[in-house]
Amino acid sequence: MPAPSWDNLDAFLQPDDFARTVNVTPQGGVSRDIKGIFDEPYFNTQIGEYEADAFMPRVTCKASDVADLRAKDAVQVGGKTYYLLTGPQPDGTGMAVLSLATE
Repeated sequence: MPAPSWDNLDAFLQPDDFARTVNVTPQGGVSRDIKGIFDEPYFNTQIGEYEADAFMPRVTCKASDVADLRAKDAVQVGGKTYYLLTGPQPDGTGMAVLSLATE
């Protein structure tokens, strides 16, 4: 029995839909393009009388595409350069999340 179409991660991550091409550069390695879903959710946190506003950029992509990446590796999305906060965070489905920060 063939796998359902949603099991094909390459088909799921087509830039024609909602994914985009992202460039990753491991430290001391070679730059390459991967496909991923970029989002930058907004968080507002209140601690007592203080408020903190933050954006948390991240890319969701195939875990196998980013297995060699580590914290501080460069990730370029739409011409803007970010850096990994940690290594890739696999979710157990074949996908991983790259948590990003600007300089």
